[in-house]
Amino acid sequence: MSISEFTLENVDVDGAIQEAAEATQGDTRADFMRKAGLAAGGTLMAGSLFAAMPSLAGAKGKAVPKSDIAILNYALTLEYLEAAFYEEAVASGALSGAALDFATQVSKDETAHVKGLKAALGKKAVASPTFDFQGTTKDQAKFLATSFVLENTGVKAYLGQAGKIKTPGILLTAASIVTVEARHAGAVALLTGDKISPSGPYDKGSSMKAILKAVKSTGFITG
Repeated sequence: MSISEFTLENVDVDGAIQEAAEATQGDTRADFMRKAGLAAGGTLMAGSLFAAMPSLAGAKGKAVPKSDIAILNYALTLEYLEAAFYEEAVASGALSGAALDFATQVSKDETAHVKGLKAALGKKAVASPTFDFQGTTKDQAKFLATSFVLENTGVKAYLGQAGKIKTPGILLTAASIVTVEARHAGAVALLTGDKISPSGPYDKGSSMKAILKAVKSTGFITG
């Protein structure tokens, strides 16, 4: 895979993330998000999240920490990528049989994740980057191999942030997504002949910095 720049500007189209990051200097958790290249500004009332996602009921009526909003936007960016990847693959006409069935179902799931996260974040949601999947959606073998990498990356991304989420309802929502991502990873492994549990009996999360570096290395995000 080729190398392409994955910068703050790629996901922070309106500048809101950078503005908030500069305003949160000194806060350890927010500063971590800033250094990773993603942070969210302002406060988001959990009531609006509850309206969009019933699983956030436990946070109803309380302000959601900036760090949790940052994590949701981080997740949303990854979901944008996956949703676009599967939508393009299904539309390409290059897939057939079990691969097409898999892509069709996963496309629906990833699109639902995007819609749910955007609805929860409201005006705080980052805009979608633009993508170039470099032909991986137009060749069945390349599609499956890429899907295996993306799904396992998604699992590691969510797991890596689990211990940093402060709002119980958001943690529950993230858990409800990561279990689906893990099912996707296992399903595509059966199609590619890879290990269903590549990390062994216990999954290992990855830091935001590591995930962003991995996404950058794909060259899929172009702007």
